[in-house]
Amino acid sequence: MADDTFTVRRIYRAPRELVFACMTEPEHLTHFWGPTGTSTPLEGIVVELRPGGAFETTMVNDVDGSEYRMRAEYTDVEAPRFLAWREVDSGVHTSLTFVDLGDGTTEVVTHQRGLPPEYRTPEARAGWQTALERGVTYVEDLARQPKEPS
Repeated sequence: MADDTFTVRRIYRAPRELVFACMTEPEHLTHFWGPTGTSTPLEGIVVELRPGGAFETTMVNDVDGSEYRMRAEYTDVEAPRFLAWREVDSGVHTSLTFVDLGDGTTEVVTHQRGLPPEYRTPEARAGWQTALERGVTYVEDLARQPKEPS
């Protein structure tokens, strides 16, 4: 039987609060959500950041314009340490643990369980990897920007 789980760890050169904000605010998610070759327009993102709240994204294929909608419900929100949701259509459970490494960097552990067969393919996992890499690039670029005076 194929493994129905997927776990990946990534280190971000950015503080935990910024990484958490980028993973939970539509104005950030629009810049990186989805694998290479897709975009996620701001108007296609819904975030109700509370247990029971909606988390929805509509990714658009950059070549043919086809859309993939993800509808989920947050199951746990512990800012800025932990975030979890369950996809409505597939039942996939996703959790993100944000670990402050104490040196201005953050480790994010992404764990999915209950993956249906079509999400277990090498192509699907490669898509997840590119999406995570896009997130790392966006967050780290943002962290390097000079802070505006208060």
